[in-house]
Amino acid sequence: MKVLKTSLVLASALLMSCAGADNGVEATIRKNVEPKLGEDVKIDAIRETPYAGLYEIRIGNEIRYTDKTGTYLFVGHVFSLKTSEDLTQARIDDISKIKFSDLPLELALKTVKGDGKRVIAVFEDPNCGYCKRFRQQTLAKMDNITVYTFMYNILSPDSLVKSKNIWCSADRNRAWDDWMVNNKPAPSAPAGCVAPNDKVLALGRKLGVQGTPALFFADGSRVPGAIDMQALEEKLATIKK
Repeated sequence: MKVLKTSLVLASALLMSCAGADNGVEATIRKNVEPKLGEDVKIDAIRETPYAGLYEIRIGNEIRYTDKTGTYLFVGHVFSLKTSEDLTQARIDDISKIKFSDLPLELALKTVKGDGKRVIAVFEDPNCGYCKRFRQQTLAKMDNITVYTFMYNILSPDSLVKSKNIWCSADRNRAWDDWMVNNKPAPSAPAGCVAPNDKVLALGRKLGVQGTPALFFADGSRVPGAIDMQALEEKLATIKK
């Protein structure tokens, strides 16, 4: 397989609209490209792009490009030199959106500050240092926001224990904040208490959450990784508009 690992840079602004690939072209691409992607890796969709004769290959929330014969695989981002827009990232953001109202919020901790009108959901592992920093340096300073926290245990078996102890505490939100901000452990979960750890793990995998923290917003968009207070405020302001 000939792979060109580079970012493709276009000389003019191009629309992100794509058309479905011709059936014959799609079959050719699947035949020639899919076997080279790795064991059990499947192409979810193939679309013709409006630039450079490329075809978009979507694998989960990842985007790759190929030609109509499936001879070359382009790994990188396409930019417009006219607008400086990262067209690939815009496409990734679009296909990564979720329907916020479909989130099973009963599986999350709920914290309301101020009027709580601005809403976000956060996937966090109790052993995630970046999550703790995000709590301490960003969320602790925010007001007028509702935060749904899904305890997403992906870093170690100990994460499962910590999440269960916190979920089974008399005051879950306080127990979570005590651990994430003040490093105070929650008391052991009482016998018979069941935490939704497995359900949250399945949810995160379904949504393609690969690391923590991962933020989801009311418009369905997401931000992987911790962001500072200014960036979060700007993002929430954009959604409000």
